[in-house]
Amino acid sequence: METAKTAVGYMLQKDHLLEWRTIYQNAVLGLEIQHKLTTENKLRIEKMLDDYGLSAFRNARPSQLSGGMRQRAALIRTLALNPNLLLLDEPFSALDYITRISVCDDIYRILKKEGKTAILVTHDLSEAISVADRIIILSSRPAAIRQIVDIHLDIPERTPFLSRNAPEFKDYFNLIWKELK
Repeated sequence: METAKTAVGYMLQKDHLLEWRTIYQNAVLGLEIQHKLTTENKLRIEKMLDDYGLSAFRNARPSQLSGGMRQRAALIRTLALNPNLLLLDEPFSALDYITRISVCDDIYRILKKEGKTAILVTHDLSEAISVADRIIILSSRPAAIRQIVDIHLDIPERTPFLSRNAPEFKDYFNLIWKELK
């Protein structure tokens, strides 16, 4: 049975990649620390680097990557320990708007492919609606649940970018905006 420490993966606002390590070395850091750097786990990391467009940069330093690539590398590092639940603490907030939407799409696709449940902390209503299946609106301190909004968008293929064009998107935005005021 896994302990609570390894059952939850945490991705911060900043990627916190270590500049003196390559992208591959950053991706396997948690596995090294937990003495889980097995052949199987190394192969899983290699596959994720390949699947998520970073295999050509496995030996690059973080400063050689774009902000979006760095966030994908940080997500691979988080997924390396195979957590059951991911806590994403405003992972797109340090990115410019266009990169933010693109990386949000990337991470959404990765989480769906990996079959992971994630809790996304964000102050961006559009981001929340475009990504979430459910939005929990909290009150100010001390935080308490004010409302839970289930999100159902009538679009054939759901990605954060395409979700913004769903007919229901503006209704959800207005509902949540009113609740926050």
